[in-house]
Amino acid sequence: MFPLKNITVYCGSNKGILQEYSDQAKALAKEMIKREIGLVYGAGKVGLMGIIADEMLASKSPVYGIIPQKLVDIEVAHQGCTDLIVVETMRDRKWLMAEKGDGFIAMPGGIGTLEELFEVMTLNQLMYIQKPLALYNVSGYYDKLLDFLAHVGEQGFLKPDQLKNVIVADDPVNLLDKMEAFEPTGIPDWLRKKKQ
Repeated sequence: MFPLKNITVYCGSNKGILQEYSDQAKALAKEMIKREIGLVYGAGKVGLMGIIADEMLASKSPVYGIIPQKLVDIEVAHQGCTDLIVVETMRDRKWLMAEKGDGFIAMPGGIGTLEELFEVMTLNQLMYIQKPLALYNVSGYYDKLLDFLAHVGEQGFLKPDQLKNVIVADDPVNLLDKMEAFEPTGIPDWLRKKKQ
């Protein structure tokens, strides 16, 4: 079983148009609490970020918020975090979030969430890290993105095992079960050949 002490969750600073997004943010928090998994996230008090953090904090579960000073200055930082880490840049924030999490979940979110998702895919692909990455596909939110990634693969720009390593589930129990079952694959053949 892959050790998941803390999971980095990427999610929107907005709530989105469906109530399901908020409901499932709470459901994910409850399942993480049940499994005694801490939350690493972008330290926002707004949108789905605030919802999942509030749910975790209500149960006294650890919440590690990482946020650049610029966002603290405009008062979006969640001051209730167990540990609020203020960094200089967005790049610093993303790297520390990648470092502190034992795995990653991308909930519904906007451009920032997508950027973080693709960065972790790249870090895993290039073997900087080997950690489970999951799409929490609430109400089919990521269906079209998955279709596009399949297209990327069909066009020869994404290896089949790279897409296969992205976990997809639409409920928190299944999602976390799959993450705990993750097995690092070692150096893929395509990367080993390039190193020779």
